[in-house]
Formats: sequence, C-alpha cells, structure tokens
Amino acid sequence: MWELIFVFAILFVGSLIQGASGFGFGLFSMGLLPILLTFKDSTLLVLALTILISLHVAVKFRKSIRGKDLLLILSFALAGRVLSFFILNFYGETEVMRKLLSLVLIGMVIYLYMSEKNAYAPSFEKPVFPMLIGLIGGMIGGIFAVGGPFFVFYFLMRYKEKESYNANLQASFVIMNSFTIVLHGIHGDFTDSFVLYFLLGAIAVLAGVRAGLKWFERLPHTRIKNVASFIVFAAGMNLLIFS
Repeated sequence: MWELIFVFAILFVGSLIQGASGFGFGLFSMGLLPILLTFKDSTLLVLALTILISLHVAVKFRKSIRGKDLLLILSFALAGRVLSFFILNFYGETEVMRKLLSLVLIGMVIYLYMSEKNAYAPSFEKPVFPMLIGLIGGMIGGIFAVGGPFFVFYFLMRYKEKESYNANLQASFVIMNSFTIVLHGIHGDFTDSFVLYFLLGAIAVLAGVRAGLKWFERLPHTRIKNVASFIVFAAGMNLLIFS
C-alpha cells in the first residue's frame, strides 16, 4: 500500500514540474522510481505516462505546433530511439555514459545562461542543429528516459514564444515515446504489474499536469527558461555525483 502511495506521489510531483516548465517528469521520476521498480520497468512507465502528459499539453497549445519544423528533428530522434532500444536491451546503461550525460547537461545550462536573455537564436534554424540534437536526444531518452533536456535546449533556442516552445516540445515527446513503447511492446518487455502502475500513474499525472499548466500560463518566457535550466543543472549534478 505504501509503495503505491510513494509511486503516486513521485508521479504527481513529476507531472506538476512538467506542466509548469514543459519537461522534468522523466528527470524527477527516474531519480526515485528505481528505488522500488527495476530500471527498465521505471523507464517504460515514465515513457508511457509522458505520452499522457504531453498529449494533454500539446492539445491545449495545438495552434502553436509547427509541423514542418518538427519533421527534421523527429526523423533523427526516432533513429536515435531505435539505437537506444538495442543498447538498452543488449548492453544496458553504463557508468561512463551517465557521467558523460551529466557533463553535457551542465554544459547546455552554461550555454543557455551565456546566451541572450530570451535564449532565442536564429542560427538554430539551420538543419545541422535539429539533426544532431534529435539523434542524441532520441538515443538518451530511450536509454535513460531523460532525453528531454536536449529538446528543451533546442526549442528554447528555436522559438521566442513560450507557447511554441511548449507545444512543439510536447508533440515531440508524444511521437518519440509512442514509437519507443511500440518497440518494447513488440519485444515483450511489459510485465503484468505495468498495467496497475500505469492506471495509478495516469490519475497522478493528469492531476499534476493540470496544476502545473496553471503556473505555466502565468510565468514569462524568461522565468520558464530559468526553471528549465535549473532542472537540467540539478539532473546533471545528480548524475555526476551519485551515478
């Protein structure tokens, strides 16, 4: 009973963070869920519940979704998810990969703070950026369920409007996670307990994301950038120190 309450609380707080900043559910949840669940089960649960959270937000801001802009980054992100599927199933995570990921996350935060105040950078419209970020973010997201910071970084630099940032970020999460869930489903990675945790989690995340969205609507773009940067930095330090 207490285990279910603990899982519910983790998922609620994680979805609250994502609703307010655009991401953070995976970073927060994956830091705590493996205490009770296996790493793979935690990853699959977070990926599946992120679809619910992101779909809710994407529908709310659907008018700001830029389909053509998403095509390139998602094409490479899905390629990264295919790579992550094989890495996770045949090699698993490694300490070196976690350390490297932590340094990359911290480096992205430093770059964001060194950039202009609104973070928008027209140079990120060049194809090389969505190709590279999509591939790396897709692969990291499939292995650790924390690929969000790479896409946060890209969309913060790509769009001036917070609605465009959030709408396209969530649309990316929906497509990538759905693709990954299908891959794991075909491979038979889901256990009987997954359904129970998913149903419990669905209640938690839908309540959490709705509460978080109320904050998002009140926060200016610069504040959202600061909140997102703090979450990424904290995740990077956590991986660097405790992995």
